[in-house]
Amino acid sequence: MTEAEIIEQLRQQNELFKQLEEDHRHLDTQIDEFDKKRYLTTEEDIKRKELQKTKLYKKDRIAEMIRDYKRSVN
Repeated sequence: MTEAEIIEQLRQQNELFKQLEEDHRHLDTQIDEFDKKRYLTTEEDIKRKELQKTKLYKKDRIAEMIRDYKRSVN
């Protein structure tokens, strides 16, 4: 089973996985909005960094779920 097939299975079978992916995409969009600005205020910079950390956490959880699925299949 390829990783793309595993991801599709998880999307269909696991609501948490689907929510993590959706949150990750939404965070990416929010970060992109900050990146479009020429300058960020201190508050905006802090918020952008918080968003990046949250996005990374969600990406790590997604990767962990994929690894766990691979282990359970083998």
